[in-house]
Amino acid sequence: MIRSIPSPTVSTVELGPFTLHLYALCIIAGIAVAIWLGDKRFRAQAPHAKSLVSEVAISAVPAGIIGGRIYHVITSPDAYFGIGGNPLDALKIWEGGLGIWGAISLGAVGAWLRYRQLAKRVELPQFSQFLDALAPGVLLAQAIGRFGNWFNIELFGKPLDAPWALEVPAQFRPSGYVAFETFHPTFLYESLWCVAVAIMILRIGNRLAPGQIFSLYVLMYSIGRLLIESIRIDSAHTIAGLRLNIWVSLLVAITGAVTLRAQSRREH
Repeated sequence: MIRSIPSPTVSTVELGPFTLHLYALCIIAGIAVAIWLGDKRFRAQAPHAKSLVSEVAISAVPAGIIGGRIYHVITSPDAYFGIGGNPLDALKIWEGGLGIWGAISLGAVGAWLRYRQLAKRVELPQFSQFLDALAPGVLLAQAIGRFGNWFNIELFGKPLDAPWALEVPAQFRPSGYVAFETFHPTFLYESLWCVAVAIMILRIGNRLAPGQIFSLYVLMYSIGRLLIESIRIDSAHTIAGLRLNIWVSLLVAITGAVTLRAQSRREH
C-alpha cells in the first residue's frame, strides 16, 4: 500500500456546553446548498416567486429527514429492536442512518403539500418544474452529506489495496474483516457520482421537457447507487442473496427510465 485516505479521528466538535456532530453539520450544509441553488434555478422560471424554495423547505426538509430515518430503521431493524438493540437509538439521527429513498419520497410529499398551498396565493409553474429546479441542488446536498459517513467511519466497501483506499481503524471493521486495514471509500464514490450527475443535468437540462430533469436525476443516481451497493459490506437485509437496497435501486432506476421515456413521448 503506497498511501490511503485516513479516517477522521473526531466526529464531534465541542463549543462550550454544546456538542456539534459533524455528520449533522454535513447534512445541514448540504441542505443549505440545495436551497440556494434550487432557489436560483426556480426564480429563473418564476421571478415573482422569491424565497418560495425556502418556504417549501420548511415542510420538505423535516419530512425528508423523518422519511429517511423511517426507511433506515425499517430496513435495519435488528440494530434497534434485535438482541442488544435499543429502540430509543432510532432517534439518534446524528449517529448516522438516513435512507435516501425514504428521504426523497417523504420529502417530495412534504414539498408537494406546501407547494400546493402556496400555489393558491400566487401563480406558479407545475410542480414537476419545481422538482426539476431542485434536482441538481439535491444531488450536491447528497454529495456533501456523504462526508458525514466519513466522519462517522461507516458504510465503507469491501477491502481494497489502492492509493484511494480508506483506512479503517480496527474497532470499526465488520466481523470477518478485522485483518484488513483499507477498504473501498464508498462515501467518496457516491459523492463524486452525485457531483458528476449534477454537472450533467446543469449542462443538458435546458434540452429536456418539464419533469424530465427530475426523472433523469432519479435514473442516474439509482444506477450509481446500484453499483455502489454491490461493494458495501455493512450489515443489511437481503432478498435472494442481494442487499435490499440493490433491489430498491434497481426498481427505482427502472421507474425513472420508464417515466423519462413517457415524458419524452408526451413532448413529441
